[in-house]
Amino acid sequence: MPVPGGCGHGTEGGRPHVVGLRAVLLVPVLLLRLMLLTAGVLEVEMAGRTQMVLLNENATILCKIPGFPHLDINSMGITWFRKAQVSETEIKLFEFFGDHKVAFRHGANVSPWRLKRGDASLQLPGVQLWEAGEYRCELVVTPQKAQGRVWLEVVAHPVSSLFLEQAMVKDNEDKHILCKSSGFYPEDISITWKRWTQKDPQFQEISEDIITGPTIKNEDGTFNITSYLRLKPSLEDNVTIYQCVVWHVSSLMCQSFNFTPILIESEKKTDSWIVWLCIGLIFTVLILVILFLYFFLWKR
Repeated sequence: MPVPGGCGHGTEGGRPHVVGLRAVLLVPVLLLRLMLLTAGVLEVEMAGRTQMVLLNENATILCKIPGFPHLDINSMGITWFRKAQVSETEIKLFEFFGDHKVAFRHGANVSPWRLKRGDASLQLPGVQLWEAGEYRCELVVTPQKAQGRVWLEVVAHPVSSLFLEQAMVKDNEDKHILCKSSGFYPEDISITWKRWTQKDPQFQEISEDIITGPTIKNEDGTFNITSYLRLKPSLEDNVTIYQCVVWHVSSLMCQSFNFTPILIESEKKTDSWIVWLCIGLIFTVLILVILFLYFFLWKR
């Protein structure tokens, strides 16, 4: 007996075909997921949160792709961006997609040979202070996409020297030792003074008679600073060693410079030698004059 709405029989009869079609469409999706699970999830590794580079040096901003030792660079893309310290706007530095390769920053480059081996690091020649900021590495390996960020800090080593102040002073006046550091960045720097004597085998920090001037900014954005240590006449000793210690974030270790004020003692000896020489010359001239007068009057 026919059931009302007999088309229901046609619907039931067509269900296996629909299920079979769904199964066929589901196979590529499962295969794609299996491939992704086998290959691993795309991700990038940066050099931590902060990477430090030196002013005017060639820098390599790290961006590695773990789990992908062999990449087809013709089916992938890499883009590098920079966000300045005082701006929220990103600036595109470099992009690479297949045969398309553009450097928006002069000299910026990603090595294709290294990229095939999972290294998308950005190479920048002659980094300047204004290039500090946040760098973003954006990678596309179809159908996956990943990105990483790192803060680039540009620093400059201080060039330091230690010397005696060149000034015309008398022996009873104070003298100064100068410790000068120049061309460093950022501005924060530490200069301390120490002294070594025969009585104490260890350097002892000096806290008095020190004048450290303010930092002076150069045209290129780096800084200079000079610290003075006053030497009192009672402290002028050939066996005393004065030490200037400079610490800056750009250096892994402190810079130490030693100075022994030998010149101070030699100045005293030179002065006394000149005095005795003058006395001797005067005494010799007086004797010659007396002898001349004696013989001259005797002949007359």
